[in-house]
Amino acid sequence: MSTYSTKKIAISAAVALLIASPAIAAALKVDAAKSTVNIVFKQMNVPVDAKFKKIAANIDYDSAKPEASKATVDIDVASFDLGDAEYNKEVLKKEWFNAAAFPKASFVSTSMKAGTAGKLDVTGKLSIKGKTVDVSFPLSVKKEGNSQVFDGSLPIKRLTFNIGEGEWKDTGMVADEVQIKFHVVTNP
Repeated sequence: MSTYSTKKIAISAAVALLIASPAIAAALKVDAAKSTVNIVFKQMNVPVDAKFKKIAANIDYDSAKPEASKATVDIDVASFDLGDAEYNKEVLKKEWFNAAAFPKASFVSTSMKAGTAGKLDVTGKLSIKGKTVDVSFPLSVKKEGNSQVFDGSLPIKRLTFNIGEGEWKDTGMVADEVQIKFHVVTNP
């Protein structure tokens, strides 16, 4: 067999392997302008919607093999916005987020797997104000053009993370239940 034929067979085999290989997890770039992290809680039984303006995320997602996927998300606590400068200043204090000592909140996935209704079941570690807990939540993933869009909601108890210390532990004024809602748009 000639060297030319051997090279041709080797190249053909390599191309066939690449075509036949399933998609591998690939790092996606977060579109910060289109991504949001909001929280909803009740104050004096009235729903309050607030948002974090600065997030950073690293997402390696493989739609063919979601269990190989992983994600980390960091939230700049000082970017919390209740829509009022005085309230924003108040929640950064020690009794609430203690942003000086704990400038970021983070989530690190430990597993992702296919769930029901086309969603992923995500498990990981959520760290807020120096406290880390295991959490799980469903995550929807959809393709929009070249972008991947990840949407989810994670219920937490604020007192688990010591958010609202001292007189603010009273859940009659600010409820313990908080919903973290996120919409993360990524590009390849």
